[in-house]
Amino acid sequence: MVTLSGGLYFVATPIGTARDITLRALDILASADVIAAEDTRSLRRLMEIHGVPLGGRRVVSYHDHSGAGSRARLLEALSEGKSVAYASEAGMPLIADPGYDLSRAASEAGFMVTVAPGPSAVLAALTLAGLPTDAFFFAGFLPNSAGQRRARLKALKEVPGTLVFYESPKRVAASLKDMADVLGADRKAAVCRELTKKFEEVRRGTLESLAAADDKAPRGEIVVLVDRGGSPTVSEGDIETDLRTALKTQSVRDAADFVAQLHGLPRRKVYQLALNLEGD
Repeated sequence: MVTLSGGLYFVATPIGTARDITLRALDILASADVIAAEDTRSLRRLMEIHGVPLGGRRVVSYHDHSGAGSRARLLEALSEGKSVAYASEAGMPLIADPGYDLSRAASEAGFMVTVAPGPSAVLAALTLAGLPTDAFFFAGFLPNSAGQRRARLKALKEVPGTLVFYESPKRVAASLKDMADVLGADRKAAVCRELTKKFEEVRRGTLESLAAADDKAPRGEIVVLVDRGGSPTVSEGDIETDLRTALKTQSVRDAADFVAQLHGLPRRKVYQLALNLEGD
């Protein structure tokens, strides 16, 4: 066990394989005065697997439906100088997770807030999808209704990076069809399922091909990733103008990174042009 100072400790938990938890996360769970969890049963089970005793402590429930009352009790514990550990059901806290209001309230009240980082379905999926990772946008869950879902996709269509979505098994087929219609049937994409678990699966293809193959609802947790759209034709003169402007306030490397991402161009080509301009 370690000695913790008073404050709020967010603890990342495995998204599948229990052994993916960090040693620091186990230390915090073993030592915190108060333990809160999005799902109390799954956290107690995780602590049992790793031999972390509760020692008379109980696991407090804190989730989307627990209301301000649970948050107030946790803040009261912090005001008494206690250490409070909060764990999401799986993955990094606050990522599509109810911990945001707790984090904000604790920070605004002046309490120490820190994190024991660890597994993340977003980062795991980006690693496996085979799509560009230089820039990405996590969009969370899409709306349930088809109209709102398509409107949200239209708003994301021009984002200059890989799009990352969480999706439910029941809705993934409909979402993929809407993505193909709104974002473009030829866009490269990947569907990642049950990451780090026994039946981990990654399917890659175009949105059209993935939508056509997803008539039956799969099982498990799902992450859908979609490549950025094709960039409109941009002249070398436009790139040079943007680089000259960026070089007034940024280094060659930073200016090249900015302009390459702005136009969706290979960084190496833009960096070489920036070097030539800097030399001039």
